[in-house]
Amino acid sequence: MIDLNTVWFGLVGVLLVGYAILDGFDLGVGALHLLTKTDTERRIMINSIGPVWDGNEVWLVTGGGALFAAFPEVYATSFSGFYLAMMLVLVTLIFRAVAIEFRSKREGKTWRQFWDVSFSAGSILASLLVGVALGNIAWGVPLDGRHEFAGSFFGLLGWYPILVGITTVALFMMHGAIYAVMKTEGGLQNKVRGWVNNTIIFFIICYATTTFATLLYVPHMREQIAAYPILFLIPLFNMLAIANIPREIHHGREFLAFLSSSISIFFLLALFGVGMFPNLILSNPDPANSLTIYNAASSAKTLKIMLIIAILGMPMVIAYTTSIYWIFRGKVKLDSHSY
Repeated sequence: MIDLNTVWFGLVGVLLVGYAILDGFDLGVGALHLLTKTDTERRIMINSIGPVWDGNEVWLVTGGGALFAAFPEVYATSFSGFYLAMMLVLVTLIFRAVAIEFRSKREGKTWRQFWDVSFSAGSILASLLVGVALGNIAWGVPLDGRHEFAGSFFGLLGWYPILVGITTVALFMMHGAIYAVMKTEGGLQNKVRGWVNNTIIFFIICYATTTFATLLYVPHMREQIAAYPILFLIPLFNMLAIANIPREIHHGREFLAFLSSSISIFFLLALFGVGMFPNLILSNPDPANSLTIYNAASSAKTLKIMLIIAILGMPMVIAYTTSIYWIFRGKVKLDSHSY
């Protein structure tokens, strides 16, 4: 029989991977936004994500909805215990969205500079907070016997979650730089192309540091790989995908470089999911209070009905996303309708 709990663990993971890949590059573009100097260059950067940024965030909303339907206790614990952190993430996402829409409403230099800084700061902070959340889930948070969060907001800002947060910022900056190379041309493309190697170096340093820290201080994240050596292929494929990025950039194959970056994000989150399984929120210091795919799940009937809905709905979401990217393919051209 199909283990519906495991299936839904995978489906929620797929939705979050979709969000990380799609919203990851526009968060990365935002993080790099202030490295451009002229107003035209900044408009091109914003318009490179202009037609797709709001659709990318739908994947986060869908992932939250799937989590609520399949694992309601995890949803309840997360949004009650981490309320302040969640609101901070939403504020950063909302503020960067407002910055995109408001920046070009007026031509004043001070006006546009304010929204440029807001856009970039919101993108960096949102990326950092997403990574901090992942770091806390991996490290573990204090849960009591009723599976309620027993810590504080500042308790979530440990050194390991912050390290994962910085690594996430580096990953999205690399992903965004590659996307910007793919969407620009001329002098701006040459400038952005120079950012790619720097962001790759930044990410590799962060990734190596986080990996060593995980092996030393978060040993439960490697238990599944130690038990099933075949899973070692996940970090191996991840390293190969990252190593392929500068090769494709060197040969001018920007799309293949972006594809390699997307694959690396997929394998990174797959590695995270394998390390966490079957836990959804690990309780630290008492693992007995952890929320797992079994003690936090909806009824089998609910999971079955939701699976049918997902099977019917996911092709439409994928088709819509694919069509949008196909319609707005090619290099960015500024016109009267641009931001």
